[in-house]
Parts: sequence; structure tokens; C-alpha cells
Amino acid sequence: MHIERLAVDPSVGLAMPPQRLLDALADLDVPVELVDEDEQFGPGDAVVSFGHRDSFIDADWVHCIRAGYDEFPVGVYDEAGTYLTNSTGIHGTTVGETVIGYLLTLARRLHVYRDAQHDHEWTRPRYDEPFTLRDERICVVGLGTLGQGVTDRAAALDMDVVGVRQSGKPVDGVSTVYTPDQLHEAIRDARFVVLATPLTPETEGMIAEPEFETMRDDGYLVNVARGPVVDEAALVAALEREAIAGAALDAFDDEPLPEDSPLWDFDEVVLTPHVSAATSKYHEDIATLVRENVENIAAGEALTNRVV
Repeated sequence: MHIERLAVDPSVGLAMPPQRLLDALADLDVPVELVDEDEQFGPGDAVVSFGHRDSFIDADWVHCIRAGYDEFPVGVYDEAGTYLTNSTGIHGTTVGETVIGYLLTLARRLHVYRDAQHDHEWTRPRYDEPFTLRDERICVVGLGTLGQGVTDRAAALDMDVVGVRQSGKPVDGVSTVYTPDQLHEAIRDARFVVLATPLTPETEGMIAEPEFETMRDDGYLVNVARGPVVDEAALVAALEREAIAGAALDAFDDEPLPEDSPLWDFDEVVLTPHVSAATSKYHEDIATLVRENVENIAAGEALTNRVV
């Protein structure tokens, strides 16, 4: 494979100003250009994009600027011989910090005070509402880059950290690692259940009514994975009957979250618009990955983060 052009799809604008990425890649030995949505591709082309377009299949290589590539038809890429890479490995700090922000917000009741501020109300909590994170159990489901970004920071706050991992292999800072078939055992005693898994056939709907019944009634669900990992209707029902205390959600079945979603109206639910990985330096992180693979291709070496 020989890369003659690196095309930046306008969809990257969903995550960063496209010009920032163009500037960060300006030192490459191949031309870098921002293309239109109707651009056609062929041999020698590489594409950097937020999402999939059918025209990408005719390129030699496509890089997804997200860790999750579930909307890309991997089998089609494989059959066409088009390389697909993703951006896993760069979100541990951003997502880890966001999750800790959620935990502190819920424990220290910051969302309540912020809501009261809008109404100019001087609100104090009931005595038994605020708590500290110290010694509270957190179960992180998925111990890849995102999950370990969470566990490292939770451990630093003296939380009791357990996790769920496909292999069950130990992870530094995690006292007990469960396998997916032990999910209920893993989440039963956790004050916080954090979802950091990729969306796969195995993880779709993995948190549903049985899991909410298993969780503590003072427990919180945190989802920084993908919306379909959670049965959203079951989550709403669990919140309505107070089977769990609340949730912090960054991913949803439908995005943007529909205006008529019941999730908007729960006082104990913190919603963010799929921005847990957002950072003003994201263009630099993506440029580093893309530059590395351009160099790998030129040297005939294996691609970093290759999906197919």
C-alpha cells in the first residue's frame, strides 16, 4: 500500500475543528486535505473520519477518530481489502476524569446545588444524603483503556475497586476481577457500576431489569460506553420505582437524546451529550495516531489499532 493523499472527512467536525487536525498533520510527506461529503476515493487514498460512508470502501485505509467503530461495516471493509483503524488507547485520562466528576457530583450533591442555583434557592441537603467516595465500592465493567482510566483514579480516591473483564486477568489497582458470567456477583455490592465496554453482540443490553434488581437500591449506574449496552426502558423503570438511586449517562440509544425522553426529568440523573472524551487537545491525540500509521505504511510495518 502506498498513500498518496490523506483526506479529512468533514464529519471530524463533530469532535474537533477540522482545521486544527489539518494543521497538526501539515508536516506529513503526503498531501492532507479537507474533502466534501460527496468525495469519491480510490487506490492511494487514506481517510480520517468520525463515521462511515460507503465511498470509503474504495480507499486503501480509513481511520476512525473514535475508539468505538460499531457503525463501521467491518465485514465489508475486510472483504474489500480496505484497512480500518480506530483511536483506542487515547481516552483513558479524559473519560477517567469525567467519571470521577460524575461520582463526586452525585456523592457530594453538586447537581442538587447547581439546580437550586438556577432558581436562586439556598438549598442544604438532608443529613443522610451526602457521602464520600472513600471506601465506597465501584465496579468497572470493561477494563480496557477507558476502564483502567477510571480504576486508576478511583483507587487514588481510596475507593474499593472491582471490575469485570472478559479474560478475568488481574489488573493493577483492582482488588477483584470478575468474568462476564459473574456480572451479578460483581455489581451486587457496588455503590457505583461504571460501564466502559465496547458495543458488541455480547454487551448489547447487558444491563437490564435483572441487573437493576441486583444492584443496591442506593447504587448509581454510570454509562460512558454506548447507549445500547443499557436497556433504556428498564433503566427508566428502575429509576421510577427507585430500584437504584440514580445514574450518570453520557451515551444513549438515540443521540441527541429525544426531547420527550423521561431521562431528562429525573433529579438524580446527570446527563452529558456524549462528551466524556472531549478535550481541547483531541486533534493532537488523533494526529499522533494518524502520523504513526502513515509512517508504519511507508515502512511496511503493521498498522497501530488495526481493526481489519
